[in-house]
Amino acid sequence: MAEAGTYLYAIAQDLGHALPAGVTGVADAPVRAITHEGLVAYVSPVPLDEFGEEPLRRSLEDLDWVGDTARAHHRVVEAVAEEAPTAPVRLVTVYTGEEQVRDLLRRRHDDFAAVLAHVTGRREWGVKAYAAPAAADSPVAGESAAESGKPGTAYLQRRRASLRNREDAWRQAAERAEHIHATLAATSVASHRHRPQDPELSGREDPMVLNGAYLVDEDHAEEFAAAVDGLRGQGIDLELTGPWAPYSFTVLDLGTTGREMSDDT
Repeated sequence: MAEAGTYLYAIAQDLGHALPAGVTGVADAPVRAITHEGLVAYVSPVPLDEFGEEPLRRSLEDLDWVGDTARAHHRVVEAVAEEAPTAPVRLVTVYTGEEQVRDLLRRRHDDFAAVLAHVTGRREWGVKAYAAPAAADSPVAGESAAESGKPGTAYLQRRRASLRNREDAWRQAAERAEHIHATLAATSVASHRHRPQDPELSGREDPMVLNGAYLVDEDHAEEFAAAVDGLRGQGIDLELTGPWAPYSFTVLDLGTTGREMSDDT
């Protein structure tokens, strides 16, 4: 039988809640809790011939494997977050055994307690903003006169006009994204701007100009959603997602003890 490691999903306040029946972790492994002085770490066993340091490098090149692992990871984290304030751990954080996780809870107890206090009663919302594509062929002043001259000159003028239109559209979209982020940041406890996703990840052809995360008090969720609705339009399409566990606001450096490994995928 392959040697097993311990996969860590999240640290939460120990409120005595059990995970809902049927929630399984990576590779459908059972999830168990490790407790220490008001904290609880949620873990499951994983085979080190797949999650050990060397095989993991190969596994991370397999997008299907990464996708399955990420879905299982987030399934556990969201189930935990429904029950208690939660600090999700980065994807694919693996220890050689549960004793290392217990040691982590002992060593970093105050750090975890402070992070969990910050997110108590709050959830993360995501807002993505997409810019409508610029109309490359929109008419500009003087174009009809240019077309009466030499064809080559007319083409160059149309080309320059198209580039100016695109530059103007990008500048306006960027300014609009700054305004949207500032407005939503003012209505949330904390905010974070992630790097915009390219079309392969977003699944949309329109360029993403904002990929924001916002930590919002649970009793202000409707107010936040209303603020998003009030910012729609003006050449920008907004996408609101959530509420989620506070992934963007609970990042802690867990160090490199033992075989701990992590990935930003």
